[in-house]
Amino acid sequence: MIDRAFIGRSWAPPPVDVEKGRIRMYVKAIGETASVHTDDAAAKAAGYRGLLAPPTFALTLETEALPSEQWLAELGIDIARVLHGEQRFEYHAPICSGDTLAFTIRVSDIYDKKGGALEFVVVDSDAVLPDGTKAASFRKIIVIRN
Repeated sequence: MIDRAFIGRSWAPPPVDVEKGRIRMYVKAIGETASVHTDDAAAKAAGYRGLLAPPTFALTLETEALPSEQWLAELGIDIARVLHGEQRFEYHAPICSGDTLAFTIRVSDIYDKKGGALEFVVVDSDAVLPDGTKAASFRKIIVIRN
């Protein structure tokens, strides 16, 4: 059983820069074609500070800032028993090239079902811009098979 004392555990990894080249590679990989993601002039004409990062891009930066393997190990969870349960995204402000994102990642809940055969870990994250504006919030729920 995962120790319920980990509820409330949080991490604040070093901030991550949002780089133009990485946005371009990401949009190419996902097949996004909107020019606000690839062309500086188009992004600025649309009112953005730089290239607009597509919605799920910030999650890749969060995972880079604090790899899942790291926090799973800290909680004593064997990655071989982990299943992806759920993922939610909420966006509050545009994320653009040239920005720096600071992440706060926290374990919000741990519970079990089926008499402990399945345990669930709820992890909430916030991505914040340097001026304190919350840019995005994520929730992931992982399932651990016992």
